[in-house]
Amino acid sequence: MKKKMLVWLALVPLVWNCTDRKVEVATTTYALDAERSVAEWKGHLKTGYFNEGSMAVQSENLEVRDGQVTGGTFRLPVSSIVNFNLPTEEVKQQLVHHLQSADFFNMALHPNVTFELLEVAPYTGTQAGAITGANYQVRGTLSLLGKTNPVVFPARIKFVDDKIDIEAKLQIDRTKWGMTYATDPALPAESYIEPLIDLHLKLVGTKK
Repeated sequence: MKKKMLVWLALVPLVWNCTDRKVEVATTTYALDAERSVAEWKGHLKTGYFNEGSMAVQSENLEVRDGQVTGGTFRLPVSSIVNFNLPTEEVKQQLVHHLQSADFFNMALHPNVTFELLEVAPYTGTQAGAITGANYQVRGTLSLLGKTNPVVFPARIKFVDDKIDIEAKLQIDRTKWGMTYATDPALPAESYIEPLIDLHLKLVGTKK
């Protein structure tokens, strides 16, 4: 009996250490596919007319832990702006150069728009305009023209093998970042550009 008690006492610290120790969950890093990741944009005049196009999206450090995105940043190079809808290449480039000017993105001083991801939580809401099948609420910050503001939006995030697929629709009020060109209420409708910009993020990443 005494021998059994000594064996039990010797095992107690081992059992305690095994149950008390936290299981470490590895963090996996994903890099976005530059050819397939894009941010589509749409800007509106008060008349209802709109221009639309896209910007590239780049990231090397999207972090995933236990099947959930936990952090990272991605950037939209202002040099990558393109237009979809205008009729000729010449007028498309005129619009692009204006968007890259100090009236809008001021590419010379601020070559990138940057999003920092702070938190992702399960989403079961029905927010108007959200991407179909949204399953996560994304919270982060958006830096533009040297200013940083919080942004929150629903997203659909899927993992397939070594791939991550993120899609989201959101609107940002450009005036919050100091982009106020053509927002004077006294302007005629055909010259007034609405403050809200529509964004459609389509991000595809691969495990590093």
